[in-house]
Amino acid sequence: MSNKILAYGEAMVEFNQSISQSRNYLEGFGGDTSNFAIAAARQGADCAYISAVGDDHFGRNLLDLWQTEKVGTEHISVVPGASTGIYFVTHDGAGHHFHYLRAGSAASRYTPQQLPLDDIARAHVLHLSGISLAISESACDSGLAAMAHARKSGVLTSLDTNLRLRLWPLERAREKMVEAFKLCDICLPSWEDVSMLTGLEDRDAIVDQLLSYGVKLVAFKLGEQGCYVATPDERRMVAPYPVQALDATGAGDCFGGAFVAELVAGRDPFSAARYANVAAALSTTGYGAVEPIPSRQKVEAALKAA
Repeated sequence: MSNKILAYGEAMVEFNQSISQSRNYLEGFGGDTSNFAIAAARQGADCAYISAVGDDHFGRNLLDLWQTEKVGTEHISVVPGASTGIYFVTHDGAGHHFHYLRAGSAASRYTPQQLPLDDIARAHVLHLSGISLAISESACDSGLAAMAHARKSGVLTSLDTNLRLRLWPLERAREKMVEAFKLCDICLPSWEDVSMLTGLEDRDAIVDQLLSYGVKLVAFKLGEQGCYVATPDERRMVAPYPVQALDATGAGDCFGGAFVAELVAGRDPFSAARYANVAAALSTTGYGAVEPIPSRQKVEAALKAA
């Protein structure tokens, strides 16, 4: 087994509303599993992305981004006639809000026949999310097939719940996410997502449910409260890292990438979670999903100063 981390899903171009001038938008990049891969790569992990982009300006920008960030692009398909997804982030007193233009995108057309099965079988971790499964039926089939192949090959699977009910109805989300949980080794749930998916409101009851599916490690993301890490043998709260947050876009993705990178590097889950809490907190001190993701040097400096 290599130390390679593969992530599957959809990357998008982001337009993030300026706080000072509401009609101005800063162009950037997003997409939860792409953010995850970039966060892991900035911590020094060996990463590659599995997806498709349109043969357009935005698709080329994403390819340039991954190459700059040292995220492998050998498994990116460029699809003529298909668009690359775009989303807008707006801000108000209630927080940040997402608005998507992604229907029929290149990534949503991905099929199981395109999966790089040999490279999946040689990876250390395969990561995907609820969004990876929600963008289309074929993308869902591809994600579940990738997880099944990873499981069969002895490769760890990582899953972020990331529930978006604008992409699929709750009934279908519950059905497909249970399939994914049963193929998942490392689960990275957020409170609102997983409480809706399970119908449960108690933290330990949710963890019990996830572990009952065969999940081996749960890192329950609790935002400003830190995270709750659970294995079949031990459960522990891991303290947050306090910062003056400006924009939480992508913070959960940053947590996941940093957490899995630390696990692959041989850290125990609780040390990995402490590191990931700091990385995610630092990522909220700038605007956008990608630019504020900290390097390993910045995370380690913050840990030493804490």
